[in-house]
Amino acid sequence: MSQTAAPAYKISVLTGVSIVVANMVGTGVFTSLGFQVLDIQSGFALLMLWVVGGVIALCGALSYGELAAALPRSGGEYHYLSRIYHPSLGFLSGWVSATVGFAAPTAAAALALEQYAGSVWPGLPPKLLAVSVVLLLTLVHGISSRAGSRLQVAVTAIKVVVLVGFIGLGLVVATPQPLAFVPQGPADWNVLLSPAFAVSLIFVSYAYSGWNAAVYLTGEIDQPQRNLPRILLTGTALVLVLYVALNFIFLYSTPISALKGQVEVGFVAATSLFGPVGGRLMGGLIAALLVSTISSMIFAGPRIVQVMGEDLPALRFLAKRSAAGVPVRALLFQLALTLLFVMESSFAQVVVYSGFILSLFTFLTVLGLFVLRLRQPELVRPYRAWGYPFTPLLFLLLNGWTLLYIARDKPTETLYGLATLLAGLLVYGLSRLRKS
Repeated sequence: MSQTAAPAYKISVLTGVSIVVANMVGTGVFTSLGFQVLDIQSGFALLMLWVVGGVIALCGALSYGELAAALPRSGGEYHYLSRIYHPSLGFLSGWVSATVGFAAPTAAAALALEQYAGSVWPGLPPKLLAVSVVLLLTLVHGISSRAGSRLQVAVTAIKVVVLVGFIGLGLVVATPQPLAFVPQGPADWNVLLSPAFAVSLIFVSYAYSGWNAAVYLTGEIDQPQRNLPRILLTGTALVLVLYVALNFIFLYSTPISALKGQVEVGFVAATSLFGPVGGRLMGGLIAALLVSTISSMIFAGPRIVQVMGEDLPALRFLAKRSAAGVPVRALLFQLALTLLFVMESSFAQVVVYSGFILSLFTFLTVLGLFVLRLRQPELVRPYRAWGYPFTPLLFLLLNGWTLLYIARDKPTETLYGLATLLAGLLVYGLSRLRKS
């Protein structure tokens, strides 16, 4: 295995938390409620979606914290699954992360940004803003990791301040809707066990999907065995509180009929709260906040491709770093895929397609925590998952339940995800043949 020189600049805890928060707080929370209310009208069940999604993410963060401390190397699931199971499974997870896990959500965030910006500037040419933002942020992160880190901290801080301000103002000026947020009887509890709740969790899981973002940068984090678990847990807990509060304001202030099927949920809620002018202003602010989400995924994603290039001769050309320590070729590879998704896909297509396959690999990774403890009990573990074995088991139970319902109710998207895996397996087989 060839190793390139490690970059001199190290990512701090603050930057790491900013990357996690920015990855999570973005497209999903500003868009997915409109799809959830199509099948669920219980205020209690709708808020519980975000609570359950947050619990899943926290349990996953606890499990990943142990794996990251025990196996400290960049690459995320690619590195963990290669070590725990087999290099072929690790490659498939890296293939999915490289082709779907970051490029597709980056494109979805860019498309959502364009839709929100369109509420302020209706005459924007289609796709122009989405493409321009992706290109500009790729340029910034391609120049310097230090510059990219500073940009990330700044835009994430602005994002959190704006959202806290929106929640506070919403509580003051909202006209309460006739919606109960505590269970009114058995019917509300029964919704939590329904197929509609399970399928809606995929949108919530998509909104929480950045909780593991920092593990892709392990090799660039200062004292990763000590700091990475802190980063994962702090970032995830902060986002859970923000998500529940934000969705409460959306539902508390806006009729469900106005939210149904809407992508620009934040714009609709802001218009209900502050009128047409305030709605357009909030639409513009949310569009600006999505810059943070796009930036964080452009920052983290190429590190997976770069680590895969270190391990596989067929992808060796993608492992090269610039003098500033930036994996420029991997960055350009992700840029090309992102632009392809932007030009050829809609927001909903990207979310449903990527949600199933990404959840599958986080399931396998958390399951790997049990496998690693059985196979290598002597392995040094600077951090051990709190609540083991109950917290990882809870993650597997809830995540597995969602996967089963998606496979049953969304067979087309499931087949597309499995086709992506088959393509990755063919690439892996060819790379092994070339090596031999």
